[in-house]
Amino acid sequence: MLSKALLRLGASAARHPWRVIAAWLVVATLAVLAAVAFGGRTADSMTAPGLDSQRAAELIERAGTGQEGMTAQVVVTPLDDGATFFDDDGARAALTRLRAEVQRLPHVLGTSDPAGALDAGGDTAVRGGLVSADGRIAVVRVQYPDQSRLSAEDLDALVALGDRLRAELPLRVEMGGNLFYAFSDPDGGVSELIGLLAAAAILFLAFGSLVAAALPIGMAVFGLTVGVATMTVLAGVTDVPAFAPVLGSMVGLGVGIDYALFVLARHREYLACGLDPQAAAGRAVATAGRPVVFAGGIVVVSILGLAVANVPFMTVGGVAVSIVVLTMVLASVTLLPAFLGAAGPRLARAGRISRIGRALRTRKPGRLARRGDPAAGAAHAAGWRRWIGHVGRHPVPYAVGAAGLLLTATLPVLGLRVGLPDDGSLPHSRTERRAYDLVAEGFGPGINGPLVIAADPAGDPGVLDRLVGAVAADPGIASVAPTHIDRATGIATLVVFPTTSPQDEATADTIARLRTDVLPTAIGHGPARAHVGGAAASLSDVGRRTSQRLPVFVAAVLAMSFLLLMLVFRSVLVPLKAVLLNLLSIGASYGIMVAVFQWGWGGALIGLEATVPIVSFIPMFLFAILFGLSMDYEVFLLSHVREEYLRTGDNGTAIVEGVSRTARIITSAALIMVAVFLSFAVAEDPSTKMFGLGLATAIFIDATVVRMVLVPATMTLLGRTNWWLPKWLDRMLPRGPVGTDDTDAESTGEAPRARLVDR
Repeated sequence: MLSKALLRLGASAARHPWRVIAAWLVVATLAVLAAVAFGGRTADSMTAPGLDSQRAAELIERAGTGQEGMTAQVVVTPLDDGATFFDDDGARAALTRLRAEVQRLPHVLGTSDPAGALDAGGDTAVRGGLVSADGRIAVVRVQYPDQSRLSAEDLDALVALGDRLRAELPLRVEMGGNLFYAFSDPDGGVSELIGLLAAAAILFLAFGSLVAAALPIGMAVFGLTVGVATMTVLAGVTDVPAFAPVLGSMVGLGVGIDYALFVLARHREYLACGLDPQAAAGRAVATAGRPVVFAGGIVVVSILGLAVANVPFMTVGGVAVSIVVLTMVLASVTLLPAFLGAAGPRLARAGRISRIGRALRTRKPGRLARRGDPAAGAAHAAGWRRWIGHVGRHPVPYAVGAAGLLLTATLPVLGLRVGLPDDGSLPHSRTERRAYDLVAEGFGPGINGPLVIAADPAGDPGVLDRLVGAVAADPGIASVAPTHIDRATGIATLVVFPTTSPQDEATADTIARLRTDVLPTAIGHGPARAHVGGAAASLSDVGRRTSQRLPVFVAAVLAMSFLLLMLVFRSVLVPLKAVLLNLLSIGASYGIMVAVFQWGWGGALIGLEATVPIVSFIPMFLFAILFGLSMDYEVFLLSHVREEYLRTGDNGTAIVEGVSRTARIITSAALIMVAVFLSFAVAEDPSTKMFGLGLATAIFIDATVVRMVLVPATMTLLGRTNWWLPKWLDRMLPRGPVGTDDTDAESTGEAPRARLVDR
């Protein structure tokens, strides 16, 4: 039985704590050393097999034009408000020097020359998108090789040059481009620290003990170190997307502290019953550790299900995050019981002898505010019992009201629009945002998201002229740069600038129109072919593919979760109810994201300076993570309800006792997760904000409206049929490591349970 194995594992770790802690120290050290020696940097490859943008990239790479590499742009304007590059020789000379110094930077393949184009003729510079029509803004485009040959040092060199030239030249200098996106430090660090401090405060309030609060934090830090270091090693083997470390830290901290909280709460219960620390740790791992293993497994399988999207960077990102979650599960059943064994009986005494705990005691009779006091816990449980009993006596209005509230919050999803937040959504403190604004002011918003059309004429000499004319005539195209033709292959690349910004829905419409109408008409029925690429096109394609695959993915995750919960709880209706309620909470979080990011409701509270579309891959990623995380609470809560039902055979008593026993822990765990996730919601990057806010709102809704209202209300309405399982299905379902049966509880030393009577 799984419980027996966990019992032995937890008890052994508690009996030999320093051996286990030393082993984890060795593993963490080796993981960090491996990351330093063999690890790689994250790399965003927003492509997928079979997409039109991927075919364009393949043609560009075959032509060897260099346009498949990284780019940056240096945007300049004279400090003198009245000066222009057309008539100010000093500004033009400064522009020439700037371009020459950028050209000398390591790994720079080439730069555009706005000053030279001005000397050749002002119209040439304007048509080439190098100088604005009013002559005030100039752009030096910088071409680098592909990302595998670059590092953060290249970005540092460009930024340092800009800082120096700002002091030496009569120019305002701003910078942007995908070199910044690839090598800027990802959001994290400060967010992780804020999340840890918030979690520590909540743990202390929950337990009234610095020792008890420190153990989950210590375990999470260990697990996060090993998980992120392993993710870095993975980045040395394949392309790990830039959001994976941030998302891994976010999810890892949340689930790690939550899992530790579940086990620690059970451990303290057993200590209060008089068990010695080693036995208490073993039983805590056997009882609370089993839901942790199941919940962690659901999280991992849900995230790995992203592979159905057939988008490689999402699959690899899912694997990377899953590594962190698995590490946290392993730490919860090995490292944490070692900590518990090392702490010994201090965890039982901490709440009673803590000076701070005494300070928290209220002098009003009948009220106990000291968090570590068992009587205080009993008082809290009594309060939850009264609430759950109240919901149980009025299940219909509570079920209808809570479901109606969540459905209302879900309504904005009907207006969900996926896209790519561009640099215009960054704060004004970032040079990328200032460069974006200057370019949009001088050339129009489309200059920030050029499309690259790759064409193979296949021997048709007139196809390129027809192609250029047709593209330039499209109402969604503002300008077309000169065509570059590779002599060896004959492949042509055409850089075109839309009239709208990269995140504008009209840009996606322009891309679709070029592919379905403009390019086929210009090429005709001959062997020539042309494809639309570029960052904006790639993200549009990925968004469309994930939207197409989302229903299949959702169905697969729902089916998997239903089956696993049916194996765990030996019921049909309990898992069905669980997946439906989880869908409600996830849908509500999606709706809140749309309201905040697309409509701007409350965006200023998280530092959002402009409305943005939802990043194309985030809805699928969020569904995978949220469905898994919500199952944490479902498994933990229903495990206690099932224990009570097996003991008493009474559905009403089981609901009241099971939910009230877990309410305090679930509330504390949810507060920790919400605090961790919200600490990332205030990051600068919009994608990180979306992950943080989406996860935080879903967990808050799930732990309050769903777990404390909808679950008891619906389980009360279902009555004894909650635990209905056809006999033929009961015989087919496996027991043992996956399923549970009555002997599981007995193997941990729990009180004997009554067998289910309604099968």
